[in-house]
Amino acid sequence: MDKTKMALIALAMMFFGTGITEFIPVGLLPMFTQEFGVSLSEAGSTVSLYAFGVAVGGVILTSLTAQANRKRLLVFAVALFLVGHVFAAMATSFTWLLVGRIMAAAAHGLFFAIASSVAVSLVAPNKSAGAIAFIFSGFTIATAFAVPLGTYLSEFLSWRVSFWGVVAVAALTLWLNLRYIPNNAGHITSKPSWGDQWKLITTPQIILSLVITVLGYGGTFATFTYLSPILQNITKISASAVSVVLIMYGIMIAIGNYLGGRFGNSNPIKALLYTFIIQGLILFAFYFTADSAMAAIITVAGMGLLAFMSVPMLQANIMLLAKRFVPSAVDLASSLNIAGFSGGIMLGAILGGVVIDFAGIAYTPLAAALMVGLSVILTVVAIVLQKEPASETESQAEAEGLLTNLR
Repeated sequence: MDKTKMALIALAMMFFGTGITEFIPVGLLPMFTQEFGVSLSEAGSTVSLYAFGVAVGGVILTSLTAQANRKRLLVFAVALFLVGHVFAAMATSFTWLLVGRIMAAAAHGLFFAIASSVAVSLVAPNKSAGAIAFIFSGFTIATAFAVPLGTYLSEFLSWRVSFWGVVAVAALTLWLNLRYIPNNAGHITSKPSWGDQWKLITTPQIILSLVITVLGYGGTFATFTYLSPILQNITKISASAVSVVLIMYGIMIAIGNYLGGRFGNSNPIKALLYTFIIQGLILFAFYFTADSAMAAIITVAGMGLLAFMSVPMLQANIMLLAKRFVPSAVDLASSLNIAGFSGGIMLGAILGGVVIDFAGIAYTPLAAALMVGLSVILTVVAIVLQKEPASETESQAEAEGLLTNLR
């Protein structure tokens, strides 16, 4: 196998590891509450604080290291990711578990911010889309299969098994990156000026798009973060059956992500509106179906299908806006939107925890539906604001190109 392919595999392996650790706590929350004596909402901070760490790593660390050697940054990120999971796997208190999670999250955010540019630099320009799709496949595979498998094994052994598994993945990833990533991969010769960066974060249309990302993508996590205890305590299905449901959820995520790229080709912002409307209705319905096994499983499948469908549309939309208003800062805009995804996960998990403390876990789907409902309103505003700056033909051509690359 040639070195370019092995370099792409090295990047994909890190995406695989981050895909596992991003969502594995969803199935482990009951174990955290039992071992560390914390409440369910406190246990949910393993998801929300991780998302916060990803956001910090993706924006602040990326900005501070804009001129650094890309390979060295990748190796540093993987090493920090590995150490964070050793901390988590060996944690003797909930605080140390959170410390490990935050360390790993910062590494996750930094790696995600630079991996795509490194992957593109490894291949010919006409193969860039394939390179990006390949490395992101690691995240999708982890979400669909590794997370449910880790949850299943944790039920019989220990939740620590899942974290040690990620340590093994990180160790292999570290070796692959050291061996196969070229020293000059993704070399950066210039970066946007501070004035350009300031203009980017003060442009109303871009700010609005980022808020939509947080609410629309993050809404699902007000209930998904606590899906395992919902299914066990309200739907009354076994822990092993929850693992099967999570596998189904992951498969639906992969399908929804693919369909999101297809549906958003012509006009991503309008496709977002329809996606959020349907997603909000499904989340609202889960409040009524959660106590019936068959109805709940069908609803969860719908939640999975819509959960990531908005991702390529949201990413394409922010990049279109950046090209229109601050062309030199498209990469930073992309990084900010990735941080927006993490911010949405954090906000959703926190909101779900608050709802649990004051009303009960059964009401988390209503909180999720409310967040997505707000994104519907803001998306309508965004559609109005985006009508003037560019023609529909130009927007369609740009959207098709961006979504092709994202896929």
